Formats: sequence, C-alpha cells, structure tokens
Amino acid sequence: MTNRLDETVGSVEYDELINSGNPAADVFSVTIRKEATEAKTLKRGTVLALSGGTAGDGKLVVLGTTAKENETLTANCILADDVEVGTTADKDATAYRTGNFNRNKLIVADGYTLKATDEEELRKCGIILNTAIEA
Repeated sequence: MTNRLDETVGSVEYDELINSGNPAADVFSVTIRKEATEAKTLKRGTVLALSGGTAGDGKLVVLGTTAKENETLTANCILADDVEVGTTADKDATAYRTGNFNRNKLIVADGYTLKATDEEELRKCGIILNTAIEA
C-alpha cells in the first residue's frame, strides 16, 4: 500500500467544548450511576455531579439530577465522550477532571441552570469555565 501525500486521510471538527489548552485537559475513568427508568445517551460536555452524603454512593449523575434523601450532588467533572447509560448496570466512562472549558457548550439536566456554586466546585477540581465568543 502506498501512502499519498496529496490525500486527506481524516479530519477533526472543533466542537468548541475546550476553550484553551491551559490548564491541560486531563481525563480519568468514572462510574456513572445506572438510569432508573429508561436508557439515556449522555453527550460529550455533560457536567457530572458526584453523589455524597450519608445516602451517597460515590457514583456520578448528570448535574441537576434530583438528589435522594440524605444525598448531596456536587459538580465534579465533564464527560469526555458520548456514552449510553442503561437501566441494568452502572456505566464506566471517561471524563475531564481538569481543563479550560466553554461555559455555553456545557450540558446539564433539563430545567437546570449552571450556578455560581457549581462553577466554584468545578474550579476546586481544576476545571475553569469561560465564555467564548462565537464567530
């Protein structure tokens, strides 16, 4: 097989999620809690909250999900790739634990708005949010 230098082999589309390379976007493995009623596809850029408190299980859910009794949900990381979460088992995925992200490209639960306290929790984890001006 001959490699040709005048052909396009592939391309990458910029989705505007990552705003800057500083701080570097670092990924890690996470466990997303299974869905209660129906499977869902979570999209890249979904903000995930860590389940804590006396009823917490240490797993992640979409930020804005209603907490169980005695559970606290704290903004923690940003989903790195689309993932299908079913109803029978928790799902392992990759998420960004650090980086500089475009605030207006983040996804949270329907009816929820990212709050200043959420942004502060993400900042504590090493995630900086900015608003990029769209061209």
